[in-house]
Amino acid sequence: MVEGFSLLIPLLPMTAAMAIAVRMVVNVKRGDAAERSVIALSLWATGLSFIYLLLLDLNALWIGHAPGQLLFGSWLVSGDYRIELSLMLDPLGLAMATLVAMIAFLTLRFSVNYMHREIGFHRFFMVMSLFSGAMLLIVTAGNALLLFIGWELAGVSSFLLIAYSWERPVATQHALRAFVTNRIGDAGFLLAIFLAFAWLGSVEWPQMGQRISGLESLSAGLLAGGFLLAALAKSGQLPFAPWIGRALEGPTPSSAIFYGALMVHAGVYLVIRLAPIFEQTPAVMVLMALMGGLTALYGFIGGLVQTDVKSSLMFATTGQVGLMFLACGLGWFELAAIHLGVHAVWRAYQFLLSPALLYQVDRPVRAVPGWLRRFHWLHTAAMQRFWLDSLADALLVRPSRELGRDANNLDERVISRVVGLHAETVGDAAGGTQVIQVRSVPGRLLLLFSDAAHRFEQLLVFRKGGGLGHLLQRIGDYLRDVESLLERPRYLLLLIMATLVVIL
Repeated sequence: MVEGFSLLIPLLPMTAAMAIAVRMVVNVKRGDAAERSVIALSLWATGLSFIYLLLLDLNALWIGHAPGQLLFGSWLVSGDYRIELSLMLDPLGLAMATLVAMIAFLTLRFSVNYMHREIGFHRFFMVMSLFSGAMLLIVTAGNALLLFIGWELAGVSSFLLIAYSWERPVATQHALRAFVTNRIGDAGFLLAIFLAFAWLGSVEWPQMGQRISGLESLSAGLLAGGFLLAALAKSGQLPFAPWIGRALEGPTPSSAIFYGALMVHAGVYLVIRLAPIFEQTPAVMVLMALMGGLTALYGFIGGLVQTDVKSSLMFATTGQVGLMFLACGLGWFELAAIHLGVHAVWRAYQFLLSPALLYQVDRPVRAVPGWLRRFHWLHTAAMQRFWLDSLADALLVRPSRELGRDANNLDERVISRVVGLHAETVGDAAGGTQVIQVRSVPGRLLLLFSDAAHRFEQLLVFRKGGGLGHLLQRIGDYLRDVESLLERPRYLLLLIMATLVVIL
């Protein structure tokens, strides 16, 4: 059967990434020759996955149906819980995998010349290959846990490529901000996986879709809400939209494949895959439609005031993905899937073309529409990206810093004092230096031992004119004299002869 090697679809790019990483560690080659081998590894791995998917597509057309769910054995078994090593190559999974492999291959081919002789050339292709495998695992996974593994690998790849220019503090800060924001969605994903195990007894897509009807509305809503949180965060929907703007710090090919074509649509794919679950939770679908509609409006208005190509494309992408969530919230999952495929291809082309536009376009930046200028408050809000970053700082970042400061004070004033490590520094009136005062019995014993060791050091080691220090210095002088004698040829020959006599 042609489907028997389907596990190679995500494994080939991941293996290429591992091979490039090993080459980097052992420092096999440098220069243009090393670039050619890295290019061959990346392109052949992704290209073979793409060719294999095309064969699966042709086979599905020939026999009249897609392979569906493929089981390759049990991965983990614990009591009544079982996790299968499975892939889902139904029409949705097969079409999405072919789309992902095609865009990944074309982007890697574009990057060959774009990244030529860059300092991080090998690192870039390693991460891009890892991301290609992660996205292929996301769209072909047969259960939620396998999809979550690809989900996390894609997030790590995103972090590494946003921070590609790691020597620039702005790039590393934006990468960290995007990484932390996505961890909020991952918490919802993990919660949903736990609830699926507890309430449905399985995380396989077919079983979840069949058993969801037996859950109460509140339980089904919590399960669907966890998946929706993960989807909104990964696809940059409100209230998580600002992180995509920060992600543009990476190279243009990574922006194209991550935030224009593939990863930004991962949340939409998850929602479409879980359509049977969301259809059982009308309240969650209303919330999905609301968030999608607001994000589409945010992307449209924010894009009107942008003055650079990549930011304009980013807001356009955010708005279009918002429309996909709106369609899913209204129950139009097939329309959202078609929209996803067309938008991914078109947006990848636009992002890859964006560097050339800087040389081809000589007209001034498009003026802000008159109706927007008349609403000064709306214009200001669009310029400030609706203060979402400031709101996140006020609600999350600053409280987290205050919590850390409070935890540090608790450690210094309470916990350290209880275990005897509490100390206060006071000024020494004589020399102006800092001395230590402790208040607990263990701390005082430690201080007495420290004072005794200090006295030994001062009196016996560092005392001038005598003591242990003077003795050690004399021994050192004698050893240097012996060494200088042994370096003379006659004494060296004598030492060798004496050694031979002892051995014989």
